[in-house]
Amino acid sequence: MTTTPGSPARSGAPEPPEATDPEDHPDDGAAPGAEDAADLCDQAQDLAENGHLKRAAALYERAVAANPRPRLQARALLGLAVVQDQRGDLAAARDAARRAMATGDQRFGPRAAHHLALSLEQEGEHADAERAWHRLLEIGGPAHAAVAHYGLAREAEGRGASGVAEEHWEAALTLPAASDPISRLHADTVVEAARDLAGRLLERGLPGAAAAAVERGLSLSDDPGLRLLRSAAHLEHAIADAGAVVDAADTSDADAARPGPRTSAAAVELLAGLLALRGDPESSARAWRVGLDNRDGETVAHVRHRLRRGFAASDEQEQEGAGEPWWEPYLEEAVATASAPALAGELFAVVTQMHNHLGVPVAEGEVRPAVLREAMEQALRTPGDLVWGQDVHADFRRRLTEAMGGQDVLPEGWPDHT
Repeated sequence: MTTTPGSPARSGAPEPPEATDPEDHPDDGAAPGAEDAADLCDQAQDLAENGHLKRAAALYERAVAANPRPRLQARALLGLAVVQDQRGDLAAARDAARRAMATGDQRFGPRAAHHLALSLEQEGEHADAERAWHRLLEIGGPAHAAVAHYGLAREAEGRGASGVAEEHWEAALTLPAASDPISRLHADTVVEAARDLAGRLLERGLPGAAAAAVERGLSLSDDPGLRLLRSAAHLEHAIADAGAVVDAADTSDADAARPGPRTSAAAVELLAGLLALRGDPESSARAWRVGLDNRDGETVAHVRHRLRRGFAASDEQEQEGAGEPWWEPYLEEAVATASAPALAGELFAVVTQMHNHLGVPVAEGEVRPAVLREAMEQALRTPGDLVWGQDVHADFRRRLTEAMGGQDVLPEGWPDHT
């Protein structure tokens, strides 16, 4: 999350987006002595853009020393502040920014205040940064006023002054009258502030307020980040609604209205899915567990059906009276805990290892019975250390015992001990 529209103050550009307006094309005129200072500033900016910061600083200093009229003086000082900042000389950068502000120029003075406030904020000097934001508020126009309020909102958030922060958030997001034009800097600031505020409000569990902040930003720009935040706010509302239905189904209050079994089961599935989508698998698993532990047997049956409806039916299950396959409890747990990818990864890894154990002697044309038997035994032992591995072996033992007329012919501890 960026702190202001555009790149940070020392992002590598000769003048950061915060200190330059894309719509601004200053006409410095041809006042006596202005041509030389303006040319020096142009050369310095070109040098800075190509990474020659020391030479750029020297040219900006020459332009300042020429003592041009205030607008050129402010431009040169702002350029010097940015270049010195990029060079890491913060003291010189801040001195130049303050001198640019002192010129009283209405174009470059506010940008110098903006740059100074960002520099102080990024270095953790919050008290001085707040003073710089207030100064920007005093000398800037509507666009820089929005920038200043945004900066002051962040500072107030940082020190826990929620009431003050709320006032500055409101001021930063307030748009001019519909009949008044809005600059690109102003619009970008509102969009960025809306993203920032909406994210903070979602973290505090206030999706309604977050959605309202998002809409203010979207009124200016169809911003993907804002749309995503709006989706997150809607997600939280959906979780709250589905959770209310699940709670109503699980209540012990005899007088409370309870949803029917199908509605309850649908709410459990929806809530679990939304919580998993939010990135909260533990809460998702609890939602399924609440549904499966419901006191109403019909509700539990519908919940279990929804939990298992993606499972493939085995041939045994299709036979009347056949029990569930040994693996279904593991699948059920994986779905309920949103860990199906992990289970699939385990299965693929085991299949690969078993294939390797059996594939090598086949590829080498091995014919010695002892070697072939050892390869088969290694393949059989492969799943043994996994949670579900012993159930594989137990299922084979059960099937073989049934085939042998009820006689268990396998040794104890098979296949680890043969």
